Amino acid sequence: MSESRQLRAAIYARVSTADQQYAMQLTEVCEYVARMGWEPVEYAEQASSVKKRPQLERLMADARVKKIDVVVVWKLDRFARSLSQLIDYIQDLDRAGVRFVAITQGIDTDRRNPASRLLMQILGAIAEFERALIVERVKSGLAQAKRQGRVGGRPKKIFRRDEALRLKGEGKSIREIAGLLEVPRSTVHAALKAS
Repeated sequence: MSESRQLRAAIYARVSTADQQYAMQLTEVCEYVARMGWEPVEYAEQASSVKKRPQLERLMADARVKKIDVVVVWKLDRFARSLSQLIDYIQDLDRAGVRFVAITQGIDTDRRNPASRLLMQILGAIAEFERALIVERVKSGLAQAKRQGRVGGRPKKIFRRDEALRLKGEGKSIREIAGLLEVPRSTVHAALKAS
C-alpha cells in the first residue's frame, strides 16, 4: 500500500434500532479521516439486524476487491457483535491488505507498526483457541451422547417389530401402537411397511 496516493477510508457506523442515531459516530470518524488526509467512503447501517448487515457485507466485498485501503470505526462493538466475529472480520481485512482502525480505542492494524503485527498475532491465537474449544466441546458432547445411548439427539430404543405386527393384527392403530411401545409413530409405520 503506497502512501503516495490518498488512501480510501471506509467509514463504518452502525446503530441497532431505527430510533437510534449514528451522527456522533460519523462526526468523530469523519473528523479523524479528514485529519489523516484520507478519502472517505461511508457505510452507515441503520437498524441492523443480527443476520443482515448489508452495508458491512458491501464494505467487506469492497475490501476484497481493493476498493478501500482502511476501515475506520468509532468503536469495536459498532463493527462486530462478538469477539469471534470481530477477529474473523479483522483477519479477512488483513488478508485483503486493508488496515483497520477503531479511533476511540487506539486500535490500528497498520502493518508497518510492530504493535499492530503483535495484535494480529494475538487475534489469530485467540481465534485458533476458540476454534479448538468449539471442536473440544463438540467431541465431548458427542462422547456424552454416545455414553447415554443417544444418537442424533434421540435416545436409542430397542424396538420389537414382531410386537408392533402383533398389535397391528389386533386392530390397533399406528398411534396406539406407538403409544404402547413408547416409540415415534414414524418408527412404527416404517417397521410395519418393511414387514
